[in-house]
Amino acid sequence: MPDGLRTFRELCSQHGIAVTHQRQVLYETMQGMYGHPSPEEVFAAVKRRIPSISLATVYKNIHLFVESGVFRELSIHHGTLRVEMNKVPHHHMVCSICRKVADLPDDELTLQTSQTVLPGGFLVERISVDVIGICTDCQARPN
Repeated sequence: MPDGLRTFRELCSQHGIAVTHQRQVLYETMQGMYGHPSPEEVFAAVKRRIPSISLATVYKNIHLFVESGVFRELSIHHGTLRVEMNKVPHHHMVCSICRKVADLPDDELTLQTSQTVLPGGFLVERISVDVIGICTDCQARPN
């Protein structure tokens, strides 16, 4: 059995997900994508390998991956589902015009807290800051 398939099977086993060919192609495709892909971007890429796949199947399996902990949902604030595959602690820069999202390394933004419980009993799972602004591409466009 190829290492990639073994690794995918092990990952599915750890997260309680049934192994299917579509899920494996979806996972491999997402792992090879840069940034924070939307389901539509993932669908376009997966469709090259599985022409019969539907957008609904892609959405369903992305949600399954997020719910089981394989991937994280980037943020509920950006209006569309974006998937976070980078497991290294970091923050995000979000363009207020085009909605492009870029990673900002954790050490580039000084926000330190060792608290695991915040006021009101809020339990901290992770800290992720969204820095909202205008990306260089949008800055370069004429008004």
